[in-house]
Amino acid sequence: MTLSPAFLDELRARTTLSAVISPHVKLLRAGREWKACCPFHNEKTPSFTVNDEKHFYHCFGCGAHGDAIRFLTDNRGLPFMDAVKELAAAAGMEVPAADPRSRERAERQATLHDVMADAQTWFAEQLDGIEGAEARAYCQRRGIGAGAIKRFGIGFAPDRRNGLRKALERHGDDKLVDCGLLIRVEDEPKKEPYDRFRGRLMIPIRDQRGRVIGFGGRILGQGEPKYLNSPETVLFDKGSSLYNIDRAGPASRQAKRLIVVEGYMDVVGLDRGGITEAVAPNGTALTERQLELLWRLDPSPILCFDGDSAGSKAAIRAATRALPMLGPERTLSFVTLPDGQDPDDLVNSGGRDAVEALLQTPEPLVDRLWRHERDSTPLATPEQRAGLKQRLIDHAAAIADRSLSQLYRDEWMERFYALNRRERPAFEPRGQQQSFQRRGTWVRGKGFVPPEKPLEEATRTIARDSVGPIEARAIAAGLATFPDLIAEEAELLAALPFADPAAEALKQRLLDAALHQPSLDSQAVKPILAEARTASLLSEVQRGTGVVFSFNRGGADPAKSRADLKAVIELLGAKREIASAMLEAQRRMGEGDEAAVAEQHRLRLAAEDLTKRLADFSISD
Repeated sequence: MTLSPAFLDELRARTTLSAVISPHVKLLRAGREWKACCPFHNEKTPSFTVNDEKHFYHCFGCGAHGDAIRFLTDNRGLPFMDAVKELAAAAGMEVPAADPRSRERAERQATLHDVMADAQTWFAEQLDGIEGAEARAYCQRRGIGAGAIKRFGIGFAPDRRNGLRKALERHGDDKLVDCGLLIRVEDEPKKEPYDRFRGRLMIPIRDQRGRVIGFGGRILGQGEPKYLNSPETVLFDKGSSLYNIDRAGPASRQAKRLIVVEGYMDVVGLDRGGITEAVAPNGTALTERQLELLWRLDPSPILCFDGDSAGSKAAIRAATRALPMLGPERTLSFVTLPDGQDPDDLVNSGGRDAVEALLQTPEPLVDRLWRHERDSTPLATPEQRAGLKQRLIDHAAAIADRSLSQLYRDEWMERFYALNRRERPAFEPRGQQQSFQRRGTWVRGKGFVPPEKPLEEATRTIARDSVGPIEARAIAAGLATFPDLIAEEAELLAALPFADPAAEALKQRLLDAALHQPSLDSQAVKPILAEARTASLLSEVQRGTGVVFSFNRGGADPAKSRADLKAVIELLGAKREIASAMLEAQRRMGEGDEAAVAEQHRLRLAAEDLTKRLADFSISD
């Protein structure tokens, strides 16, 4: 039975080589590799290395070299197919069933690699020929010298319909079509195939083993598309490959970083500046499979995109696509180039030093997404701030690693509330000490601590700003039922004094518990509610509310009840902000500010709307 190279490559990629070898050889970590005494010959000093990223082992003493399959056949004596089946079972892969056509497919794929190699050679020859003069001039203008042309295998496709076809006619049209080098007109079978790439600078795309699998063709003059890429073929899956990965992989291990840029010429431009550890997607946004490839080389690749709107959007698309896959050793960082510049421009203007200056301080993913969401819309109204908050919560929820998800959420909520506190003074009465910080402070272990000011003044403030006894008891009881909301709304709850003493005390106990245990849920809150004092408070707030809110109603859908409780808390917070803003508008009216009259009217309408929206969540007993 013959297995396809594609299957074997995927099997190697899914197998952690050190995990296969470690049960039989004592491995010691040595940087990004493993070292051991060679199992194939007697030695006292370790010379046997295992490289998980390259998927091979090598002994510098006896020369033993191979992959996971070779280790099982040479060390354990397994037949080839038994070794493959064992590794496939561990990787969750199905070994292809015996098929007479398998050998033909494998041979065909191997032949197509030969075709692509011959095509790259021919394109390189044309760049040096008479027809390549314009392409050579283009390279000279871009600062691409002979060394870079050779390193990247750059060539030229003459503007002829059958130039490549005639040069590689020994391979036959079918293979050239299968490689994406010729276009066959399906509706006109009698019409001869013709060259796909014409009048373009040809940039070969290689796999990790250095084999040409596709091409990117850059137009030299005006016209569209600017870049023409190979179509999807047996060899080329553009969403699973990265340009320059064959050279950037080894370079990244030496540089201890991996850089991702937008396009082929960006990679070439950085190389011209002496930075060789750069890759690029093949004309598309980064895919999940490409992210996996990046993380095999570096736990935090640096995305270095152009300093324009398109570059910013590409960075955010990559960030959001990466969120579900993040982990303690899998993240992204970002560098934003000066507006209107790409890496090539930066190398031209400041050389390697200019690029290195940016790369020294990449922006973490948590900061990049925060900055994007914070700046994407105005934050002048409670609704706009609520939108920011929800977007951040949604991003955190997209992270599959629950511990990391919680940490992202905590980080963003802390920044959100800090930003919200900075925004509030514009809405507070100037002559009164009404900022959030002066109303009180959230203190670990103590909850919401009121400021030191005369008791009479504090009493008047609480009476005006606090949540009424009936609503307070209902909300406190709701928080005991849905404790996961407490951490989410901690800052807002701390800033909402409850007029009912029992409800306020219960809220403070729950806030304090959530502060020490952010992932508070129904199971985790049970021991807290069982405490004598807390149980007494809960019993008290549950008696005689006078109003039943939708989130307290028996038999209601839990998900809807939780959403309603969240909405009521946030509406009460917005109502409190509007009340403060109305006091400010009244003060300005007293000073003769005519604009304050319109502001007072707008705020009154907003308050009436909030009152109606709150009424939607309550029914009489």
